[in-house]
Amino acid sequence: MKILLLGYGKMGQLIDKLATAKGHEIVGKINIDNRNELDQFNSSNVDAAIEFSQPEAAVENIKWCLERQIPVAVGTTGWLDKRAEINSFCKANNGTYLFASNFSIGVNIFFKLNEYLAQMMADQDYSITTKEIHHTSKKDAPSGTSITLAEGILKHVTSKKSWVNQKTDNAEELEIISERIDPAPGTHEITYSSPVDTIEICHTAHSREGFAKGAIAVAEWLKNQKGVKTMDDFLESRF
Repeated sequence: MKILLLGYGKMGQLIDKLATAKGHEIVGKINIDNRNELDQFNSSNVDAAIEFSQPEAAVENIKWCLERQIPVAVGTTGWLDKRAEINSFCKANNGTYLFASNFSIGVNIFFKLNEYLAQMMADQDYSITTKEIHHTSKKDAPSGTSITLAEGILKHVTSKKSWVNQKTDNAEELEIISERIDPAPGTHEITYSSPVDTIEICHTAHSREGFAKGAIAVAEWLKNQKGVKTMDDFLESRF
């Protein structure tokens, strides 16, 4: 499979290493310094693209792929205010893309567990807090993963109306506490507390490898798909 990497930071380099080890060909490694090299690529020499760049570059990169019918797996966060626009653009161009706040299979199982627990706790008398810990070079706060977790809770716990990225005493707000320290594995915690007990679920990523392997697996799947896809679509095809 011929893969184009859009963004060649730590994640892009790891995807390069793991994809090559699986027998895939990395046909291009695009970053801000060599974007002019994109002109040589199209759907005849690229099977799928994997996008891990920066928020300010992601929308342009996604549109570039969609215009050329190159399926693209997008892991960059921080651009989601444009998501409705990109969904419409994808459909208008008969393209294919999948955005995931986190490509790790383990994290996506954690998303499901989070929603299941929220559904069970919806009418219970517990306070809810969420917390994330990441390395200091992570630019967005809260992370896309934290936002996905918060949205999963809000979907079922109707007493919560919105999330905030700070401590709060407002019963209608779900707090997300973001910590940035070094060194730090990516950690996400959901805590339900009451005077009688505490329920906690937690996911800790020990390396970036789970994210990279997930992104490669999604790219392999996307090359035979059409339209706006989600991790739920991908997981349903796998399990």
